[in-house]
Amino acid sequence: MAKKNKRPAQTVTFANTPPQKFEFNPDYSMVKKDLKRIGALAGFFIAVLVVLSFILK
Repeated sequence: MAKKNKRPAQTVTFANTPPQKFEFNPDYSMVKKDLKRIGALAGFFIAVLVVLSFILK
């Protein structure tokens, strides 16, 4: 029996291949923190307005 020569597989590249895709994984932890703070401030100011409406009547 004859021996078979194993050659490494050739890689074929094309000139018109699209660029490699990357995973878009933004970090929204700071945005969540800011939204919580805005919500807390809005709730506080609404509560102040309700209390002032009872006091000023």
